[in-house]
Amino acid sequence: MSGNQGMEQLIPLVNKLQDAFSSLGVSLNLDLPQIAVVGGQSAGKSSVLENFVGRDFLPRGSGIVTRRPLVLQLIFSPNGEWAEFLHQKNKKYSDFDAVRKEIEDETDRMTGHTKNVSNAPINLRVYSPHVLNLTLVDLPGMTKVPVGDQPPDIEHQIRSMILEFVKNENCLILAVSPANADLANSDALKMAKEVDPQGLRTIGVITKLDLMDEGTDAREILENKLLPLRRGYIGVVNRSQKDIEGRKDIRAALAAERQFFLSHSAYRHMADRMGTSWLQKTLNQQLTNHIRDTLPKLRSRLQSQMLSMEKEVEEYKNFRPDDPSRKTKAMLQLVQMAGVDFEKQIEGGGGENVNVRELSSGAKINRIFVERFPFELVKMEFDEKELRKEISYAIKNIHGIRSGLFTPDMAFEIIVKKQISKLKEPSLKCVDMVVNELMTVVHFMTAKMNNYPVLKEETERIITTHVREREQRAKDQLLLFVDIQLAYMNTNHEDFIGFANAQHKSSHESKAKLGNQVIRKGNLSLSHGGFLKSSRDFWFVLTTENISWYADDQERDKKYMLPLDGLRIKDMESGFMSKKPMFALFNSNGRNVYKDYRQLELTCESQDDVESWKASFLRAGVYPDRSKEEDKSEDKKDNDLPSMDPELERQVETIRNLVESYMNIVNKTFRDVVPKTVMHLVVNNTKEFISQELLAHLYSAGDQSQLMEESAEESQRREEMLRIYHATKDALGIIGEVSAHTITTPTPPPVKDDWVPPPGPPSPGIRPGMRTAAAPPPPGNRAPGPPGPRATAPPPPRPGSTGPGLPAPMIPT
Repeated sequence: MSGNQGMEQLIPLVNKLQDAFSSLGVSLNLDLPQIAVVGGQSAGKSSVLENFVGRDFLPRGSGIVTRRPLVLQLIFSPNGEWAEFLHQKNKKYSDFDAVRKEIEDETDRMTGHTKNVSNAPINLRVYSPHVLNLTLVDLPGMTKVPVGDQPPDIEHQIRSMILEFVKNENCLILAVSPANADLANSDALKMAKEVDPQGLRTIGVITKLDLMDEGTDAREILENKLLPLRRGYIGVVNRSQKDIEGRKDIRAALAAERQFFLSHSAYRHMADRMGTSWLQKTLNQQLTNHIRDTLPKLRSRLQSQMLSMEKEVEEYKNFRPDDPSRKTKAMLQLVQMAGVDFEKQIEGGGGENVNVRELSSGAKINRIFVERFPFELVKMEFDEKELRKEISYAIKNIHGIRSGLFTPDMAFEIIVKKQISKLKEPSLKCVDMVVNELMTVVHFMTAKMNNYPVLKEETERIITTHVREREQRAKDQLLLFVDIQLAYMNTNHEDFIGFANAQHKSSHESKAKLGNQVIRKGNLSLSHGGFLKSSRDFWFVLTTENISWYADDQERDKKYMLPLDGLRIKDMESGFMSKKPMFALFNSNGRNVYKDYRQLELTCESQDDVESWKASFLRAGVYPDRSKEEDKSEDKKDNDLPSMDPELERQVETIRNLVESYMNIVNKTFRDVVPKTVMHLVVNNTKEFISQELLAHLYSAGDQSQLMEESAEESQRREEMLRIYHATKDALGIIGEVSAHTITTPTPPPVKDDWVPPPGPPSPGIRPGMRTAAAPPPPGNRAPGPPGPRATAPPPPRPGSTGPGLPAPMIPT
């Protein structure tokens, strides 16, 4: 048995594609051309497949036997017959009874000993000198009524499973229908019509021609005149159940099939275009046409896959893992890239690679200098009530038993030194925050060294050690700067108000000189109290005197304006319905801050936004809430403090104004010096270390070959990538070979196939057995073409016939 030579070369190439992208475990999701065998239960699908193989190997029984899709690859081989399952690699079956047993066992492994179905395919290859090269999919037979332990939706399950295969545009549909049933109501043809309305992918197969009633035939069906399909019908004669039980040889059955068509008067003239042999050859040519039609799409998808891998595979070409020169070059490149990445993260820059989703580490460090550090400084500023108490105690303790007539300048120096000492904590915290961001940059830039875990670990260790050394150096320098400030009180500073002006300065004068300046604008969500808090977005404007909110950033529809006098700020836990960070404004005297609400709850997008808004409120004079324990201790101290006389109050006011003026100078100096110190001693120094000294430290750290030892994951990924790349490249070569060595037959012209009803309740149709020469089919259901010679005259009418020359309707078996 032989097919056309071009097809025998084509199908092994298609099987190579399947091997390249499925057997090797590579998933490219390429829909390779296949032939799906579709039909109802007991339509003869299994017999057709066995005739292809030339062996009796498929499970037999009543009801639903095929419960999983069977992907069957028939491969011509002159070296004997055997079968292989994809789930049992390198195991050959020469006993086809064992093949049947393995199909049954593999089906039961997935579905159990029930009549349920599964869409997981069984992949089987059959090598034989008696088959042509074809790839087919045998699908469970369609049924409408659940049997035994089948679920109520068994019809839907099987239909969905079949549709998964036949709806693919690269799938040819082999619609199997028995000749002794109503062809117009064939479930296989209905489904084929649903997914292939043009009929370009559907081939009709008529079985059980030998079981038709005497005097009836399917000649006009097979001539594609009655109930036509675009690609026509092919008739086959399978073994009967008696032949199967009697173990009749399939090759003998094929010979008997050939003899049937040659001897039958209705089919003798087209015997060369009937039978299993012609069906094989027809399928070969149809598959050739279909594959050639889909080659451009397959080539495009493969080229897309290859282009996506080209850049990554380029570095693996001519790759030798143990090449010393390669290791040296790779290490130099990685260290150089690390320096470039560090500088980009800190210094920023334009270009296509700018992150538009989150801040870079350089931008975060800038936020620390501009917002977070000033916020920490403001938190250290004195509380008015607490400061006046401390000044009062200092003045009284300096005078001792005497009553002072003049304001003691020693009290000013004591209070100022205490306030300057408080600046150590925010200064050191600024260093910690910057160092944390630097460590994030280090982890980011060494991520490209994941392929070399030893190099990555050593690089992180060297840079981290250096950063920690510079961190300590910066902290020592800032502590020294605090000590320098404590060493000498420069009361001759040009911005210092002096004793003369301090006695007349009001604490609100500076604020009045500034006017109602805008400090910040932005979006915040205003939450309303209750268990299920509701929130709404507004546009907020914070000034030195009040906070207002508007409907939008046009600032036309003002909703409310809240004065800042007496307000405090505190942190809030996230609400039940939202995980966004929150903070609240409230009145220190306990009054409602906004309408009937005791506090104004505001929600931000991130914790960084919360910290930034808190820093802005501190600039506006809204200070954080003090704990209740501090309030209690202060109330107790207030009870111990006697009321001050007018002279003492004057002295306290003078010292307070002097302290405020001097601390404004100191805070301004710290806001300027601390960021500069951290940048010089930590950030810039680390950047220079990475670009100039890191490579030397790596060379001195140990053996270069050990540093550049690649990870097992990288080796596996490289091998996998190269395998995918070469498989894709080979597949493109195969497609080019197919295009060069095959030809395409023209597509048959369309036929009027509206006789196939849409899916739904069965409709009356014409039965194959109801045709005679005296009763031609309606013209609309005929396909053009010569009728061909008939071997015998039509039989005479039988008693009980429904018309002249029309035999009595038969009962399907």
